[in-house]
Amino acid sequence: MRLAAVLLVAFIAMPALAQQGTETVAPLTVTVGANHAPPYRILSGGKESGLYIDIFRNIADRLGWEVIYREAPFRRVLRMMQMGEVDIMLGPLRTPERESMMAFVAPAFPPERKLFFYTDESNRITRYSDLDGKRIGVLEGASYFHRFDTDDQLQKEPAPRYKNLMLMMQKDRVDVVIAPELVGIYTVNNLDMAVSISPFFVPGERSYIAVAKNSPVLDYADDIRAALKLIKHEGVYEDLILRYMERREPEGKISGSGSAGEL
Repeated sequence: MRLAAVLLVAFIAMPALAQQGTETVAPLTVTVGANHAPPYRILSGGKESGLYIDIFRNIADRLGWEVIYREAPFRRVLRMMQMGEVDIMLGPLRTPERESMMAFVAPAFPPERKLFFYTDESNRITRYSDLDGKRIGVLEGASYFHRFDTDDQLQKEPAPRYKNLMLMMQKDRVDVVIAPELVGIYTVNNLDMAVSISPFFVPGERSYIAVAKNSPVLDYADDIRAALKLIKHEGVYEDLILRYMERREPEGKISGSGSAGEL
């Protein structure tokens, strides 16, 4: 086990040394396109944080990379990947359509349930068929699960950020908002809204570090995977996951003005 760890460290060190080992070779600079979606990706006041960014920062540090972040709505980031304006995207789900423009290099981020948030009891979702006739708030360009994504009979109302969607629900412009668990709860807590979570939910899938197929960073795909293995071996990855998971509200409620018994 110790020998394997030493070999892994040596393998990780090679690309960084190759980039920074002489005065004439500058470190690789990569541009990451990211939408502001706390607590995954937090881009505010020139500072970057959040679970996905913290994980990628640890990977980039071990590779000796310099990272530049460009913030834009999710759908715009997808377009930037397609146009070669950014190298990397953090957290997209793998879909056939996206595979045409990006390589899903490493399943670096944990799976997370997709939840249905509501404010009026008549909009409680207990089964998929309850979505019929509902105005459902969705993030522009996002993928949730195949049946939902391809269901043209559902009335989906898009917005560029989850904050916008929750406010739309508060103003009765949508009945239900679908969102990943952490970002949904984080958004509701920050808005101090009285919101409930439906018993019907969809299990999550792992999301990826994706590299644009027209980016030279794609040549470093093996290095990204090796660096991810290293931070997992060091315990850094697990520590980051636990730190963010512990910020969730206890099961059974959402903080703020929500009533007892709400998630």
